Amino acid sequence: QVQLVESGGGLVQAGGSLRLSCEASIRTFSPSAVAWFRQAPGKEREFVAAMSWTGANANYADSVKGRFTISRSNAKNTVLLQMYSLKPEDTAVYYCAAGGMLATRTTAFRYWGQGTQVTVSS
Repeated sequence: QVQLVESGGGLVQAGGSLRLSCEASIRTFSPSAVAWFRQAPGKEREFVAAMSWTGANANYADSVKGRFTISRSNAKNTVLLQMYSLKPEDTAVYYCAAGGMLATRTTAFRYWGQGTQVTVSS
């Protein structure tokens, strides 16, 4: 069973940047797609970004388009989420996910990480 482990969260001021990482426990893990979701207190988990494992396609939520970038690192089994121009409304627990299709719904992804907290102060 593959495990996904996120890291890189923290506290940052509005306008700042963070880079989240998600490492798969199996180096040869190659799902069809990977994604980042987030969940703020009292809200449902929402889609942030997704990409095909090959990197050929990527989708972003309108709220993060132009500010966030999803990619794979040179380590190949690591997915990154580079976040710029952070806003207080970006505050949430961020989860990485992997699954069999490029989609924006949580049910499309079988594997999930434990989450990493991102807090943006105003």
